[in-house]
Amino acid sequence: MKKHTLVVLLLLFGSYYFLSAQHKGNYNQITPEISRQNILTSGNAHIYNPTVQKQIHKVLQPSNVLSIDVKALQNVMATTYTAVFNVSQIGTSAENTNTLMKERVDNIKKELNAIGIVAKDVAIDVISFVPVYEVEVTKKLFSKTYTEVPKGFELQQNIHIQFTKTNQFESILEACAKSEVYNLVKVDYYIEDIQGVYKNLQDELLKLIEDKKSYYKVLGFDLAKYDVAIADDKYCYFPKDFYQSYQAYNSVSFEAFDRKKGVTSAQKQTSYYYQPLTYENYDLVVNPSILEPVVQIGMNIKLVFTPKPKEKKEEVTVKTEIDHKYYVISPNGTIDVKELNTKK
Repeated sequence: MKKHTLVVLLLLFGSYYFLSAQHKGNYNQITPEISRQNILTSGNAHIYNPTVQKQIHKVLQPSNVLSIDVKALQNVMATTYTAVFNVSQIGTSAENTNTLMKERVDNIKKELNAIGIVAKDVAIDVISFVPVYEVEVTKKLFSKTYTEVPKGFELQQNIHIQFTKTNQFESILEACAKSEVYNLVKVDYYIEDIQGVYKNLQDELLKLIEDKKSYYKVLGFDLAKYDVAIADDKYCYFPKDFYQSYQAYNSVSFEAFDRKKGVTSAQKQTSYYYQPLTYENYDLVVNPSILEPVVQIGMNIKLVFTPKPKEKKEEVTVKTEIDHKYYVISPNGTIDVKELNTKK
């Protein structure tokens, strides 16, 4: 009976471990069985992480200096996007090279027009237009002469394509691929009313500050008796700043045991993923749930309240002056009053 109980407990423990780890991903997994080479080491910490436990049980140090430090973050969807593709074209002459390039670009514009991206949303940026040389060898009786002669021309351009919906990007890639354009340089994100976003964050932070002040007032602190110092900051991060890479692979070859041969190492593919700012250090997050890469805009405000120095009361000195009078009594009983000047 005891053996059966132990087996059941082990099965329950194994099931719990599987359920708790099924959403863990590959990027931060390092086990003896599967080798994982990861660049990013931060992320959601494990529940038994000693560093996190130390922060939870941090010892507080009381002080008469009050501090209000509030941070807000807003995830903002881009209003427009701009994809930049690089295309290179070679030809036997300048005219031929330019003609071939124009045909490829016109085909891309035609495909883009079919998905709603018109000509005004496409811009061409000429990068270079240079001749290409080859070395011509001239043989003589006792020597060889190497001479560079023009072979053709190379034209490089960047194609800027602006779009408004992320689901259009797949069609853009397909349109470029049909003209043998595969080099995606970057994708830029743009927000029309970024000042409106900062204003919204500022209003939300002011509400948090008022709540903090009310909290200190309930605790018995009169902030009117404190001097205040302030520091603030704002920032804006784009998705390109937060792509991380890692390599996930299984390096064990079971076929090597059957064939009794050495293990041939395979090329490990590098994977990339979007790792935005996490929320544990923020008091407020606007639009916290995101499905796709977004622009992250943040603002911090810190107030430090220090007690005002106590005013020293001036001591009032009261000086009393007494006029002394002397009475002189003569032998016959006559009393004569004399005032003596004692002031110097």
